[in-house]
Amino acid sequence: MKQVYLLISGFVQGVGYREFVKRQARKLGLTGWVRNLSDNRVEVLAQGQENSLKKLISICEKGPFFSDVKNIAIEWQEPQEQFESFEKRPTG
Repeated sequence: MKQVYLLISGFVQGVGYREFVKRQARKLGLTGWVRNLSDNRVEVLAQGQENSLKKLISICEKGPFFSDVKNIAIEWQEPQEQFESFEKRPTG
């Protein structure tokens, strides 16, 4: 199992971005979470097979219809904990 941490900036809040990421991650069989940050970025921590994580990254680069993704910082990590599912978390 692999883990990736994403920090997404652009017009990504108030456009259904978190729900979009959650739905796509679940379709790919990934676990982890997504949340808004108070500085208008979105944070994602996802775990699963590397090819599914790479698919999620490219999905996040496009985003839902009304979003405008400017940048994604990608950090591959060693998993510290395991998650049961993929969830939307409160703003961090």
